[in-house]
Amino acid sequence: MTDTQRKLAQVRSVLAERQLDAVLIKRICNFAWLTDGAANYVGIAADVGAAMLLVTRDAQYVVTTNIEATRLAAEEPLAALGFELRPAPWHTPAAALAGLTAGLRLGADAPHPAAADLSEEFNRLRLHLTPAEGERFRALGLACGRAMDAAIRSVRPGMTEYKIAGLLSQSTYAQGVVPIVNLIATDERIFRFRHPLPTERRLEKYAMLVLCGRRGGLVASITRLIYFGALPDELRRKQEACARVDATFIGRTRPGARVAEIFQAGVAAYAAAGYGDEWQLHHQGGAAGYQAREYLATPTTTETVYEGQAFAWNPSIAGVKSEDTILVGAETNEVLTAIPDWPTIAVEVDGRVWERPAILEMR
Repeated sequence: MTDTQRKLAQVRSVLAERQLDAVLIKRICNFAWLTDGAANYVGIAADVGAAMLLVTRDAQYVVTTNIEATRLAAEEPLAALGFELRPAPWHTPAAALAGLTAGLRLGADAPHPAAADLSEEFNRLRLHLTPAEGERFRALGLACGRAMDAAIRSVRPGMTEYKIAGLLSQSTYAQGVVPIVNLIATDERIFRFRHPLPTERRLEKYAMLVLCGRRGGLVASITRLIYFGALPDELRRKQEACARVDATFIGRTRPGARVAEIFQAGVAAYAAAGYGDEWQLHHQGGAAGYQAREYLATPTTTETVYEGQAFAWNPSIAGVKSEDTILVGAETNEVLTAIPDWPTIAVEVDGRVWERPAILEMR
């Protein structure tokens, strides 16, 4: 049985539980989840795509317009997965869907007239990654690491943040990955903003590059920093503290662990390093998958960790940040976005040493 067949069975179980006849799947993340990574979007910033899936008790369709149907038929594996394409003219897009859903008790993963809300059910289903998805995540993490490495080693003083963002975007697309988040900060902006959109400001000594890259629906996250000149003692202390917090999050993210307890361990690591309030200034990350964060960890999160699940933790202290995407294994965790030959800081957590990224110093 293929991943899509297993997932269709799960979707139909939800239909039976909710006493529904069909579900309409509009969201980009859920479309990709059910179709081995097929893309139904046009704009990368959208949440809902230009094509949708309709799954009934005994059939499955791709419903879209004649604009999208040609590419979907030619470039996505939908027919091979058992989906029947039902296009409608672009100027009467509701026609095909109306004919397929007449008289049906309908659910949907996004707002739709008269449809039951199944968004939470799909959010839960996406958390359990299959072995095949784990392999795809490994390839994605490797590609995002290569993209980040190529971009950041091309950065030079005097470049604008827009120029640096362009380097990161170019290197990411060159790896066959779509950069859905591309954040750049230089110098004092790294200390001021946790989500720095790029600007015309020119780099003097210090730059931070943040990437969330999507391929086949999955999203991997990675951050790296580069400093030109002698690294100030303040930054060295902060990067070591941030590395310790990050290693704590990674080391404690094991099958069966409660996410709230992992979060509290990270908060305690902040305090032990002398930066007890910094966790309140930005989220710390959480589960990854078909969204950059499937959910954010908080002190009250009720989720537990599953083997084969992906996480992306991103602790930060004003001026520094540590972020990679990991895959939770049976014996240990795998850092998917690690960059070979990148300088690291070794941190021991519960008897295991984790190599966390240091700031790249360019003399």
